[in-house]
Amino acid sequence: MPRPVAILASLTAEELRDFLPEPLLGQARAVTPRFTVWDPTGQSAADFASALAAADPEVLLACWKTPPLPPVLPPRLRYVCYLCGSVRRLVRRDQLEAGLVVTNWGGSISRVVAEWALFHILACLRRAPHWTIAMHTEGAWKNGGTETASLFGRRIGLHGYGQIARELVQLLRPFHVTITSFAPDVTPEVEAAHGIRRAASLESLFAENDIIVELAPLNPSTAGLVQEKHLRLIRPGGVFVNVGRGAVVDEAALLRVAQEGRIMVGLDVYGVEPLPADSPFRGLRNVSLTPHIAGPTTDRRCDAGAFAVENLVAYAEDRPLRAVITPTVYDTST
Repeated sequence: MPRPVAILASLTAEELRDFLPEPLLGQARAVTPRFTVWDPTGQSAADFASALAAADPEVLLACWKTPPLPPVLPPRLRYVCYLCGSVRRLVRRDQLEAGLVVTNWGGSISRVVAEWALFHILACLRRAPHWTIAMHTEGAWKNGGTETASLFGRRIGLHGYGQIARELVQLLRPFHVTITSFAPDVTPEVEAAHGIRRAASLESLFAENDIIVELAPLNPSTAGLVQEKHLRLIRPGGVFVNVGRGAVVDEAALLRVAQEGRIMVGLDVYGVEPLPADSPFRGLRNVSLTPHIAGPTTDRRCDAGAFAVENLVAYAEDRPLRAVITPTVYDTST
């Protein structure tokens, strides 16, 4: 028999609608008769701490608007099921060490982020940023000197090989590309199973591929890792796309290279967000800019919701959970 649990869902009305549309919300409520929703809209961290203490739930279902957990947790709280990605804002490391179980959305949205990486690749190759500006503001049209490029047959370099990179590999297959990755988890077994190869170094990744996709996590060992010397290894006409984390890249160096116009750049993430209104990246015709919207898209947030419901049911039935955030995972994640 499933064990009884009390669940406090700290979600706004919008988060409930997007992440847990019916029948998902009904499935979450069915886990326990003690399912309470607390809307954090307009509430402070102190308000949340009071509500959490009063409810004293065994499980907290949390989302983007949930305030950070208080240092002292209610005595019955055992599990935080986070509908989103990074838990660093929500949970302290010492709480994990003390035994609090935390999960996040795992790989449920990886395909959607990979889809956006593919968008930026194609937009850069086809020079979409230039034509978007020129056709809207100048009445421009193609001429005999117009150049565009195709993705078919290209060499792709992936910096990082987590779940998003692995989904991107699948999306790239129909283009008959050659894929190389530089990441600690690209083992000979991974190379053989996924049909990719491991780059000998970050330098060789940038020098030997037509398109570089930045997907490395942000942590102390990767912050600022991609420098100007790497970006200048990309050959003229090449593409650099970042849908991972902006701070992995020396952004000032990236701007200098982008302003020269020798490569195309696609960015969804930045060192400072929102991107300042006066950022020199704005208006560059070789730069595709989007405002950190790679994923999850509004219509696919339900994928993360479905993943969370599966974990809630597994917890109630005392089965293993997926996407558990251990202290080690916490340290190496963004």
